[in-house]
Amino acid sequence: MSTTQLRIGMVGYAFMGAAHSQAWRTVNRFFDLPLRARMEVVCGRDSVKVAAAAERLGWAEYETDWRRLVERDDVDLIDVCTPGDSHAEIAIAALEAGKHVLCEKPLANTVAEATAMVAAARRAQARGQVAMCGFNYRRVPAAALMRHLVAEGRIGTIRHVRAVYLQDWLVDPQFPLAWRLRADRAGSGALGDIGAHIIDLTQYLTGQRITGVAALTETFIRERPLPAEDVQGLSGTASTDAMGEVTVDDAAVFLARFDGGALATFEASRFATGRKNALRIELNGSEGTLAFDLERLNELEFYDGTRPADEGGFTRILVTEPTHPYVGAWWPPGHLLGYEHSFTHQARDLIEAIATGTTPQPSFEDALGVQLVLDAVQRSAAAGAAWTDVPTVEHSMRDEHNALTERSEQPDLATGSTGGTEH
Repeated sequence: MSTTQLRIGMVGYAFMGAAHSQAWRTVNRFFDLPLRARMEVVCGRDSVKVAAAAERLGWAEYETDWRRLVERDDVDLIDVCTPGDSHAEIAIAALEAGKHVLCEKPLANTVAEATAMVAAARRAQARGQVAMCGFNYRRVPAAALMRHLVAEGRIGTIRHVRAVYLQDWLVDPQFPLAWRLRADRAGSGALGDIGAHIIDLTQYLTGQRITGVAALTETFIRERPLPAEDVQGLSGTASTDAMGEVTVDDAAVFLARFDGGALATFEASRFATGRKNALRIELNGSEGTLAFDLERLNELEFYDGTRPADEGGFTRILVTEPTHPYVGAWWPPGHLLGYEHSFTHQARDLIEAIATGTTPQPSFEDALGVQLVLDAVQRSAAAGAAWTDVPTVEHSMRDEHNALTERSEQPDLATGSTGGTEH
């Protein structure tokens, strides 16, 4: 790697690719960092579209095969902004090729894929590489301040965690069967797409782990029109009558318990009519309450229960002071930040971790912790909301290691030998 530059290769250039590109373009212009991000190569399958994206988003070159991108000597970090079905393959190949990796959330589509990614990240860490998962809402200054106040004990022992993430973009039954509505591409629906965010954010804010869940999921509209390109691929002509099955959840609700004893409720839906991107988290503690609302992302609500009753009430903290997390690099107090800044802060923290040789947060292990909750929710819902324990990351890694060992020792039916090492 260059001693002064961090050369980026990004796979995917749609919604998340555009957000990440904005971050890489901006990060060195506002933060004083030991490495300068260089937007070297963007990758996508369609040569015409990816060439246009490279020009529009500010990338020096483009590729149409991510395998060629991973092999390039002029790329230090691979930024994975693809659907979940390709996260594991691309990230593991990049780590094995000696690259740092930033991978969008959720880490993978299955626990097995996520554990393999953690194993690859651990091997890479021994070689000085880092791997990070892109849960950008951790980097909203108000959320980072909330985490700081909780860690200081300002609301005491946490009793309740209340988290919702609501959208409405699937209310129209004529909305086409996009990749996010197919389990083979996305893994799950609202649960993994937006539920993953509030699972990660609540564990980050509380500093605690979800240990068990009881869940319900629902798919309200089970068939949707196939996108024109899918129909053309099957028959050569597009038909507005062609329908396909929705194979993911439209909404997920679940109860949970944290290892510190708190009770929690979670709701993730893409059918909340009128709600565009409504994420809200409230923490009730023995000495106070904190609440964060993404639609008012420069604010934090704080109730200090230690104050006299005649001075009680919620305080609105405007999180724009230079002493607040990340804010000092931007504008004077009262000048607001937006959604895109969270990605710039993510890039800033990743560059710092690479330069200092520290593990970035959230690590692949942190993201596996989220994947284990997603998996427990799906298993609970399939069992009629049965209480389902969430294993620890280390327990999951041991199980995966034991399974791999057992498979390697199975006899080869063709030769009669096992897959183990000969002695």
